Order: sequence, then structure tokens, then C-alpha cells
Amino acid sequence: MDQIKIGRFIAERRKNAGLTQLQLAEMLGITDRAISKWETGKAMPDSSIMLELCGILKITVNDLLSGEVVTMENYNRELETNLIEMVRQKEQADKRLLTIEIVMCVVCLLPLLAAVCLVNVISLEEWMETVIVLAGIIPLLIATPFALKIEQKAGYYVCKECGHKYVPKYGNVFWAMHMGRTRYMKCPACGKRSWQKKVISKE
Repeated sequence: MDQIKIGRFIAERRKNAGLTQLQLAEMLGITDRAISKWETGKAMPDSSIMLELCGILKITVNDLLSGEVVTMENYNRELETNLIEMVRQKEQADKRLLTIEIVMCVVCLLPLLAAVCLVNVISLEEWMETVIVLAGIIPLLIATPFALKIEQKAGYYVCKECGHKYVPKYGNVFWAMHMGRTRYMKCPACGKRSWQKKVISKE
């Protein structure tokens, strides 16, 4: 999707509707700075307000994502192109999230490793060693819920039994036994438990 083209299209439709950036922002319950970012191609409207925006501008979501009013003969082709592009962007975003998860876990493990090395190298009182090790564990404990949320949301899990791909609930990911990014979970489609691999694409 061409964000610059989409931004110009939003600006054009807003002006055609006789609205200022501030007026449009107030109708959507957001700031006029957000509208400005859309119109300059620096950001895209959030999916939660896309339908409302299209209603105000009297366009379809397909028009918005195409950056122009789509004619009926081109509608299916443009819709398909936009859907493929949205899937591609989600896959790229999921890959970035999974990379962030790895970096976050490594960074949070370093204080724990440093604490363990410190108590093994320097002779300290037992209570002091305990405090140092606990201090090293804290960053890991703080990062774990965020890492699990990424594990849940980014990509899909594939059932080994039926091949169904799905996004599990946070609780299922939290309590599941795992080896790396493979988790032992119950498939919502076939109801069987198996070791399910993480994949990025649903294809």
C-alpha cells in the first residue's frame, strides 16, 4: 500500500467534505496531529476507526486502502491486492515482534547471569548472595508476560494432528509446556493435544 497516495486521498476527501483536520479529528475522537500524519503518509488510520473514517469521507475501506475511488470493474482486483498487502505487512510485523522477543529475553537474562557469576566469584554472606540473585531475576520476571504476549499474538500455531492454524488464548500459551517456540496445546479445531509449531504465515 502506498501511504503517501492514501494520505493525499484522505486529504482530498476531507476537503471535499468541507472538514478541517481538527473537525475530522473531533468526529473520530482523536487528535488533529493524527490526521496530519495520515495525510502526509507518515502513518495509517487504526483499524478500529477505519470504518467510521470511511463513513465520514463517503468511501469504502477498499477505496481507502487503494488511495482512490475504485471502479466496479477494478473492485475485486484492488480488493485482492489490498488483502495480500495487509497479510504481507502482518507477517513482517510478526517477524519483527518475534525478533524483539528474542532480544528482550537475551537482555533480561544478562543480569541474572551476571548475578550468578558474581556470587560464584566473590565470597559474600549468604543473604547478600540471595539478594543479588533475586535482583538478577527481576528483569526476567518483568519481561516474561510481554514475551508471552508476543508468543501468543505473532504468527500462528499449527496443530500436528489436523494441520489447523490458529492464534491461541494467552492462558493457553502461558500454561503450555514448551520447547523453544513449540508448545504442547489443545487444538480448538480437532480438540486433540499435540506439540504445535509456531509459524508466521497462515498459508
